[in-house]
Amino acid sequence: MRKSLIVYYSWSGRTREMAEKIAAQTGADLLEICPQEDYPRDYSAVVAQAKEEIRRKEHPPIVPTGAAVAAYEVIFVGTPIWWGTMAPPVATFLQQADLHGKTVMPFSTHGGGGKGRADRDIARACRGATVLDMYTAYEGGGKQAAADIAAWLQQLDKEQ
Repeated sequence: MRKSLIVYYSWSGRTREMAEKIAAQTGADLLEICPQEDYPRDYSAVVAQAKEEIRRKEHPPIVPTGAAVAAYEVIFVGTPIWWGTMAPPVATFLQQADLHGKTVMPFSTHGGGGKGRADRDIARACRGATVLDMYTAYEGGGKQAAADIAAWLQQLDKEQ
């Protein structure tokens, strides 16, 4: 596998769990996106805040990652699905990162609404990158997640 980095944001921990499962299969490095100001822990409050940020197309400040994205060929991008798209901290990361010439493999978790338009939004945000198909799973993907991730990773082998 080419040198890979898994960049993800996780509010509930489910996207983090998926990132760790991908890392276990790929040996990729992990990098968590952290907003400078934490989201509320109350579900209703975070839903309301996320709705407004997405509606306004806001990109909340994130803690500088210090990651040299340039050193990686493959960037996995993980996000929970909020209001049918990527979480705003992920949008901030994608706005700041230079992914030109990289292969991007998006993945997501959702609470029942599917991936919405997140795959298209991520592809649009990854200027100059080759964006492969998104893997998405209800909550953490359950017992089947490892096998589903392995099947999803096969597209990377085909792309090489």
